[in-house]
Amino acid sequence: MKAYLIRRLLLVIPTFLGISMISFAVIQLAPGSPIYMKLRTAEQGISTDANTQEILRQTKELYGLDQPIPIQYVKWLGRLVTLDFGESFKDHRPVRDKILEALPITLQLNIISIFLVYLISIPIGVYSSTHQRTWSDTFITIGLFVLYSMPSFWVAMLLLYFFGGGEWFNWFPVSGMNSIGAENFSWVHWLADRAWHLVLPVFCLTYGGLAGLSRYARSGMIEVIRQDYIRTARAYGFSEKIVVFKYAMRNSLIPIITLLGTLLPALLGGSVIIESIFSIPGMGFRGFDALLSRDYPMIMGLLAVSALLTLIGLLLSDLLYAIADPRIKFEKSD
Repeated sequence: MKAYLIRRLLLVIPTFLGISMISFAVIQLAPGSPIYMKLRTAEQGISTDANTQEILRQTKELYGLDQPIPIQYVKWLGRLVTLDFGESFKDHRPVRDKILEALPITLQLNIISIFLVYLISIPIGVYSSTHQRTWSDTFITIGLFVLYSMPSFWVAMLLLYFFGGGEWFNWFPVSGMNSIGAENFSWVHWLADRAWHLVLPVFCLTYGGLAGLSRYARSGMIEVIRQDYIRTARAYGFSEKIVVFKYAMRNSLIPIITLLGTLLPALLGGSVIIESIFSIPGMGFRGFDALLSRDYPMIMGLLAVSALLTLIGLLLSDLLYAIADPRIKFEKSD
C-alpha cells in the first residue's frame, strides 16, 4: 500500500502539469481579451489610432500579456509553487484572497447538499433493490427519473416564482446568504436566518444528485445480493436485515465510492447556475464572472484548484476501495 501511494502521489505531478498546460493554452487561445474588455468599459474615449495602440501596449505590459504564451505559463507556474495565483485583471486583488472569500460560502452549500444526497439516496437505493418489481419500486423509479430529468435552472425559477414572493407564496428569500442587518443578530437568530436563505439553493443542488446516486446504489446492491455468499448467508438463517446491511451493503458501495472521488472538486467548484440565480457569491459565481471578463489569473486559479482536487479525489477513491472491499489489493502478493 505504501509503495502504491508513493507512485500515485508522484504521478500527480506530471498529470497536473499536463492539465494546467492545456488549460492555460486553451484560455489564451479563446476568443476575447481582457485588454479589449478594459477598453470597452473605459470611461474616457480614445480619439486616434495612435492613442489606441499606445493604450493597448501599456495595458499588455501591465498585465504581462506582451510576452510569449510559454513564458507567461512558466512565470505562472513559478508563482503557483508558493500558492500565488497572481492578481485579478478585473480589480487587481490577489486571486488567492478572492478564492478564500468565496470558498466558505460554496463549502456551506455543497457540504449540506452532499450530506443530504448520501443520507437519502443510499437508503432509497437499498430499499428499491430489495423490493424489485413491486409497486413501491416502480413508484420510486418513476419519481427518481422525473427528478433527474428536470433542469436545475428551471426548478430554481419555479421555486422563485412560487415560493419567493411571486404571485403565490412569499416563504423564502430569493437572493443572498443572510438578511440585511444579519451581523447584528444573535447567533441563534443568525443561524436560523442563514438556514432560511439556504433552503431553495440547497434543494436545487440536491435533487439531481439524489436521483442519480439512488440508481447507482440500487444497481450495485442488486448485483451484490445475487452473489453466492449472499445466498449462503440466507441459508444459514440470518435475518434479511443482517444479510443486507452486514454482508451486502459493504461490497455494493464500490460504484458509490467511485462517484465520491469526483465530488471533491465539485465540492469547492460550486454551481455556476444556482449561485448566479440566487445571487450567492461563491466559487461558481466568481468563476462565471471571471469568464465573462476574461480574467485569466482568476480562471487559472480556479482550474488549478479543481484539477488538483480531482486528482486527490481519484486517489482517495482508490484507497477507499481497499477499505470497502479487503479483496482489492494494490500490490502483488509474494
